[in-house]
Amino acid sequence: MQRDRLVLLLLCLLVPRIARADQADDYVARWLAEFHVPGVALAVIKDGQIVKMQGYGRANRETGEPVTVDTVFKIGSVSKQFIATAIMLLVRQGRISVDDSMSKYFDDLPPPWKSITIRQLLSHTAGLPRESPLFDGMKRATDIEIIRGAYAVPLNALPGEKYAYSNVGYYVLAELISRVSRQPWVDYMTEQVFKPAGLHPVFTTDNADVPGRARGYTGNDNGEVAADWAAVRPSGAFMTSIRTLVAWNAVLDSDRLLTAAERQQMMIAAPLRDGTAPYGFGWHVEQFNGHRYIWHGGGLPGFSSNFARFPDDRLTIIALSNGDDVDMGALIAHLALMFLPSK
Repeated sequence: MQRDRLVLLLLCLLVPRIARADQADDYVARWLAEFHVPGVALAVIKDGQIVKMQGYGRANRETGEPVTVDTVFKIGSVSKQFIATAIMLLVRQGRISVDDSMSKYFDDLPPPWKSITIRQLLSHTAGLPRESPLFDGMKRATDIEIIRGAYAVPLNALPGEKYAYSNVGYYVLAELISRVSRQPWVDYMTEQVFKPAGLHPVFTTDNADVPGRARGYTGNDNGEVAADWAAVRPSGAFMTSIRTLVAWNAVLDSDRLLTAAERQQMMIAAPLRDGTAPYGFGWHVEQFNGHRYIWHGGGLPGFSSNFARFPDDRLTIIALSNGDDVDMGALIAHLALMFLPSK
């Protein structure tokens, strides 16, 4: 009798999740049709358990290849959390401090840049422009070339004065990783971040030989095949699968790479001279319907992504798409409302 009651209780707890998972399927089908999205890979993790991990639609319209949990997508700026993690490991190793200024590591900076700190680079509060004038997605260039191309651009604010999203800042962080570790940042991250975490993301320049990679689509209603950028942007350098990001989400809930205090430091609002920024280290830090909301989106030609965490509710939603004419925010918000408790 006691065992029967336990089984009944477990079924009562499980059935609502199954129902919401089915509702999620229905909504994703409508979302794909509304935005003419070729395909999407989706994961929902609640209380440490995978409620849903599934592919929908096509990874390649021309061949009809379906999206699976192992389909590889470019993830754009979702990559920033990996760069930020590498910086935190250098801090752990005593090789840098987040309050070090750039002038400690770069000897040719224009005067307005010299007081910028690593903390401000991580949190987009350095006053740097969003892009360097020298960036061209179809041309390869070294990180330092892109950085120096932005030297002549006036700061949009004094360092620490306001939040302004900057891909240039993450170029600087990647160059910093290379200088401090004395090896290419790609190699440092592979050895210090990905291998210890048991992950295998791929850098976007290697896209020609990646098995199972999705083809990207762009233009109105995602009607055109997107061109592959030749450049690797440290601010959006990786491609990977939903399965790998689900594994990474588990790392974010463990001490495998960073301690709880270090992870918390990445996911709190950065200080400004007057208030705080809506950003930590590699993560947006906001509220959604009264719930703490830690997230990052990503976009490259032909691809859109979103990695959303509601840490107090132990809910994570991850979505990867091979279309860039989409409303990824609508997808995440709708699914969040399905799985979050009301407040």
